[in-house]
Amino acid sequence: MSARSVFDGAVFMPSQRKLLEDFKRDTHPDKVNLAGREYVGEHGHTTWLPLVRKIKQQIATDPTLTPEHPPILGIPEFTRRATELALGKDSPAIMESRVFGVQTVGCTGAVRLGAELLRSCYCSSSSWSGPILLSSPCDDSLAGTFKAAGIEDVQYYRYWDAESNGVCVENIVHDLENAPEQCVVVLFASGHRPTGAELSQEDWKRVAEVMVKRQLFPFFLIPAQGLCSGSLEQDAWPIRHCVSLGLELLCAQSFSHNFGLYGERVGHLLYVLKQNLLAVQSQAEKFVQTLWSCPPMEGARVVATVLSNPAHLVDWQESVKAIAERCMLIRERLRERLRLLGGPWHWDHIIKPGGLYCSFGLNTQQVEFLVQKKHIYLLPNGCLNVSAINSRNLDYVAESIHQALSSKL
Repeated sequence: MSARSVFDGAVFMPSQRKLLEDFKRDTHPDKVNLAGREYVGEHGHTTWLPLVRKIKQQIATDPTLTPEHPPILGIPEFTRRATELALGKDSPAIMESRVFGVQTVGCTGAVRLGAELLRSCYCSSSSWSGPILLSSPCDDSLAGTFKAAGIEDVQYYRYWDAESNGVCVENIVHDLENAPEQCVVVLFASGHRPTGAELSQEDWKRVAEVMVKRQLFPFFLIPAQGLCSGSLEQDAWPIRHCVSLGLELLCAQSFSHNFGLYGERVGHLLYVLKQNLLAVQSQAEKFVQTLWSCPPMEGARVVATVLSNPAHLVDWQESVKAIAERCMLIRERLRERLRLLGGPWHWDHIIKPGGLYCSFGLNTQQVEFLVQKKHIYLLPNGCLNVSAINSRNLDYVAESIHQALSSKL
């Protein structure tokens, strides 16, 4: 079997915009949108975290702030605090000055900048152009972002296992052991999108062992630190473990979900290196100047203010934990409803922590039934945003899923 054929079974997601447009046009009174990206509260809409609203109001009335452009690499206090959030304040990489961070225009901006740096700095040969290994399934925008940076060789490793309705570490390890040399492997530290399926720490140790042995380069994504397990430390553990093993890596962070800063485009890219830090930082500055010149400030100021104030930090952590606990409670209630409705199906996989997203393993026909007949919108691979389920639509969603599985479609 060729190297490429091992990874060519990717499952892509449809346009989120089209699903949203279809949902908005739908006039059915019981319609439910489970395909959204945002965290949705019990009342059915996104809301500001109280602390974030407070900090935004303080910033808006602060007479000491001036409307100046931020530094090219972003607000220094933001990049410092974001780096500490991902790696931990006592990280050996931070202590040894082997890491630098760049404020980016959202997580997509972080991935794009990381791709540009990989092209220019990862390999001593200027002709390096991949491969990049993505999980299957994944958001097809990831492949597009790497290709936009000139990395055309995008391949895939198996992540989701339809038989067990969960992540299969055996498949991951096998595919990484057979991956081409000088691979960059994109890994979700937590909050895998779209499945929500998580690796255990023991699984991560096996993956990291292969990364070290095969000299593969990890590119971590952490889109919602704290919202999966409720613990900032646990959600970042895979990144910190790889750093402790001496691996160089990239990590793209987003602050949209865990701060509720949707639309603010607050992202961050951190780079852990063993050498040539200043050279890579200089390259990053050049790329930023051509990609977005300077990042937006307000959202980053909010994040920096919260993370640098001990009292605010505790308040924010409690809010993040409450969101994670609500998502877990929804999963448990949904499993119980589905169990009571009967049938040969087992639902233990949906109560495993995974943040906002969960995969039910529904096939295309079952998803079409839910959309067309029940007006419940979710992704074609059966993945959904559990936060959009609330006390008013829980029974309807459970009964509809049961009907989709029971009907002869």
